[in-house]
Order: sequence, then C-alpha cells, then structure tokens
Amino acid sequence: MNRFVRIVLFILVCVNCVICGVRKAKRSCPGVNGEICSICCGTEREETVDCPLDCEFLRQAHQHANTHEAAQNAELPDKGVMVEEDFIRQYEWVLMLIGSALIDGYRELPAATDYDAREALAALVKTYQTMESGLIYETKPTNPYAAAMCDSVRERVAEIQKRLADNGEPGYLRDSAVLKLLIFLRRLEVLDNNGRKRSRAFLDMLNRSYVGRPNPEAVEDSEAPQAPQIIL
Repeated sequence: MNRFVRIVLFILVCVNCVICGVRKAKRSCPGVNGEICSICCGTEREETVDCPLDCEFLRQAHQHANTHEAAQNAELPDKGVMVEEDFIRQYEWVLMLIGSALIDGYRELPAATDYDAREALAALVKTYQTMESGLIYETKPTNPYAAAMCDSVRERVAEIQKRLADNGEPGYLRDSAVLKLLIFLRRLEVLDNNGRKRSRAFLDMLNRSYVGRPNPEAVEDSEAPQAPQIIL
C-alpha cells in the first residue's frame, strides 16, 4: 500500500463530526451535507439542522418518538367542535387527499416545518368558518410556506368537490365537512409536533400515511381506508 492510499484511509477513518468537531462521525447527514456523530444527530436534529423528510435517521426518530405525554398535555384547538369516529371513517379518503395536498405544498418550499403547516391549517379553518357563517372571505397567511400549503389544499378540495358534482353527488362533501376535516388535521399537528424548532414530525406522518392514496383521479371509486388510530 503506497503512502497516498494510507493517508486517504487515515483521513476517512478519522473524520470528525462536522457539527461538534470532536467526536468521530458515524453517519451521513443530508441536513448539513456532511458526516456527523450520533450525539449531534440526536440533539441538533430539527433544532439547528434542517432535516429533510427523506433522512432515514429522522424517520426512525419520528417513528420511535413517545407522543403519549404530549397527547395528554396538549391544548387542542377548536374544543367546541366534535369530530366523530363515524365521520372520520366516512370521509377518510378525503382526509388523505387533503393531507397529501399539504405535502404537495411543502414540496414546493421544502424548508417548511410543522409550524408552517399549523399556520396554514389555522388559516384554512378560519376561512371555512367564515363560509359557514355565510361570508366569503379567504384568510391567507403572509408566510409563503404556509400560503403554499393553503393554496394546495384549497385547490385539492375544489377538485374533489367538482369531481363529485360531475358524478352526480354535489352534496356529498359540503364545506361544513371540509371544516371538520381541517380541524381534525389541526389537532393531529398539535399532537404530532415534537416541539423542536424545525419539527417535521407531523409532515412526516402525513407523508408516510396519506400520500399516494387514494388517487384524486378516481374519487368516484374511492373506498374509505382504515381510520386513523387517534379519534379526536
């Protein structure tokens, strides 16, 4: 083995974490485009590091997170609105399409976080509440990340309602039903958000659970999939 090869191997073996610069790097981090140690991965994930949803370590962390305590202590929005289990089962295919629309909005501006989704959902709920009162006034966030999600959801809902109308079921998905679904998603965000500055736990849940099914091109043939585990 020549001297150059030995030097390269030595450098590869002794690479330190690009965050702390002290501990030996153990894993590749797409958030910093470099190698980091497992401790920095755990402590800086979604805090100082902007973690993309396709990071395997981020997904593992989200899947193993203990959200029971957060669920017990969470202050859920719109407490006066009951969202029944039967309602969720009836409209879950619509819920999945709205969830995938939120992810589509996130993909337009992938620096978005759960907090941007929270702002988008709050604005959408307010919009549909005013529609319920007989007014037509769209609340749109000035935050571009939240606004992109808002636009994506509104377009998706309009598409679903149009297809249902074309199929002879114009009254199936009323604005009042959309409002309940948005409130349900708003509560899920509160429960899934892990509290980190750049949390994407809620968006990751949507991406894993709702994206890709069912196809909005086939809403007339949709069957309600299995209901979510949490009924609020």
